[in-house]
Amino acid sequence: MTETNGQDTDLKKELDATLQTRRELGKEYESALIDSFLEKVDQRIDGTVERRVRRLLAEQQMAAARDSRSPKPTDSFGERFGFGIVSLVLAVPLSGIGGGVAGLSGLLVAWAGIVGVNVVQAARTSPALFGRRRRTSEDAWED
Repeated sequence: MTETNGQDTDLKKELDATLQTRRELGKEYESALIDSFLEKVDQRIDGTVERRVRRLLAEQQMAAARDSRSPKPTDSFGERFGFGIVSLVLAVPLSGIGGGVAGLSGLLVAWAGIVGVNVVQAARTSPALFGRRRRTSEDAWED
């Protein structure tokens, strides 16, 4: 509030100076004086708007950073459990196909793929399991 009052006082002084100058110079300079005063008002408005926009952007970035650190609703126990069930259900036919077509090596390849997919899913949903922390929006700025 103090900053606004200070700016209001400055603006009133500018207006008084403009009116005094108009009295001294006469009506022929009125248009130029008004334009000059309005330019100063525009600059003040632009500065105020710019400060407000910067403040709002900083607040949004802080909120986004806080949100990125909190667990996502998709990182729930239900998602992990469902993914595990689907993996096991798909493991049966994949094991049969791999073992039937290529024997033991086909079975090992099928299970390596199943385990790989599950490891990637676990790393995505629980980075702490592998000694990593979740990537935040602040990390993206560092790249």
